[in-house]
Amino acid sequence: MTNELIINVTPHATRAALIENGVVTELFIERNRKRGFVGNVYKGRVLRVLPGMQAAFVDIGFERAAFLYVSDVYRNDLKDYSFFLGGEEAEAREDEAFAESPEDEEENLYDYVFPEKLVPEEVHIEDVLKEGQEILVQVTKDPLGTKGPRVTMHASLPGRHLVFMPTVNHIGVSRRIEEEKERERLKKIIEKIRPPDSGFIVRTVSKGKWEKELKADMDYLIRLWENIQEREKQASATALLHQDLDLTLRLIRDLFTADISRLVIDSAEEYEKVLSFVETFMPKLRSHVVHYDREEPIFDAYRVEVQISEALRRKVWLKSGGYIVIDETEALTAIDVNTGKFVGQRNLEDTILKTNLEAVKEIVYQIRLRNIGGIIIIDFIDMEKKENREDVFQALAEALKSDRAQTNILKISELGLVEMTRKRTRESILRTLCEPCAYCEGKGYVKSRRTICYEIFRQIRRECPGIQGQKIVLNLHPDIASLIYSQEHEGLEGLERTCDKKILIKTRYDFHIEQFEISAY
Repeated sequence: MTNELIINVTPHATRAALIENGVVTELFIERNRKRGFVGNVYKGRVLRVLPGMQAAFVDIGFERAAFLYVSDVYRNDLKDYSFFLGGEEAEAREDEAFAESPEDEEENLYDYVFPEKLVPEEVHIEDVLKEGQEILVQVTKDPLGTKGPRVTMHASLPGRHLVFMPTVNHIGVSRRIEEEKERERLKKIIEKIRPPDSGFIVRTVSKGKWEKELKADMDYLIRLWENIQEREKQASATALLHQDLDLTLRLIRDLFTADISRLVIDSAEEYEKVLSFVETFMPKLRSHVVHYDREEPIFDAYRVEVQISEALRRKVWLKSGGYIVIDETEALTAIDVNTGKFVGQRNLEDTILKTNLEAVKEIVYQIRLRNIGGIIIIDFIDMEKKENREDVFQALAEALKSDRAQTNILKISELGLVEMTRKRTRESILRTLCEPCAYCEGKGYVKSRRTICYEIFRQIRRECPGIQGQKIVLNLHPDIASLIYSQEHEGLEGLERTCDKKILIKTRYDFHIEQFEISAY
């Protein structure tokens, strides 16, 4: 498999694409005016404690207050900390709390879940946090839609080989390192060199590494944490204490491994910065870094622009002639599978099975490409045979193994529906690149011309008795005027007889298609 990381840098934004065998599988976009906040560490102030929700709102200097759940509160006496409420419950409480908030009337490196342990006592947020209290927090989820950021008091500082968690006593190894002997070897090294009562996660790239390399990464992360603590003592809330790397260096830190055959970047200045970073932390990969200096834009040369455009389409065609429809809403994303033009060769059940299996691969690809997160409902075509439903489910589970984001899927229901969740910490490509349509006001549709025409006729009937003058002037969109003249003139003539007034139509090119005005003349 040939994997390439393509980075396009401009004065206003940085874009990156992970390409696997010539196909873009993941897109990353960071605009200079709106950099992401995940990983940043702040000194914040507690604004409000919500005992009923076991959560708090924290001011960290954002437009909207940050959300802190009780499982993310740090206590010195609970160094062997466990998350006694899981992530899904925390998400649910977050939704409830934002609904109650006066401010809102309407492999994630910063959100590890550790093995369950017995908690000495149940912790109540009102016992550990008070309004006005200054605390150190780290952003784990960027503001999304109407929600503010999600924060934790359990900082996670990622390095090249390790993730340092200074507030917990825990050693973990990436699940992607599957060999048990290697996992145990790495654990023993970390246990030997780590400071007492500190936490570390061994990242996938540490496979095969020895104590010297791991110790160097550990020392760097410990120094970084000490610097953050020093800045905290000198700063007052609300203050930024640590900002995570920019998109380019984050991708190199998190994705640039020996599996990436080439990293291609089109900025000479960023190229030098990347080389310096690579030579410091991963010198063996220096030869994989390439500066792109041709006249053709880099995203055009690698066909990324075309695939970005395709990622914004609602309908995606399958090779067989079937298609899927993807609709993103605020609460969830719905994906519908249809046979379309595909009629099959044997019988209906075989046609449906083949379409569903083909759709599985495309759905997983589109989820990764578009960075769709949260709740996802997939409506497969109904299958009568239980074994066929099981085959589609297993194909989906297998395809999702290639996704770095955490996913959870439930069995296919009798109606052919699959419910799944995918970890979301940043906006999808659709929400990043698009905004609600100003013409349809975000509905995704407008009223039909005939519907508008009949609404106008009804409104004239309502207003007719009160209209003074010999004539009625009707201002409307040219498309509606054309329909009335060509197909609905009998209705217009009937209105003139009912109202005993002449109706004059004036076309207005500046009108929205649903807009009209009725006046007397």
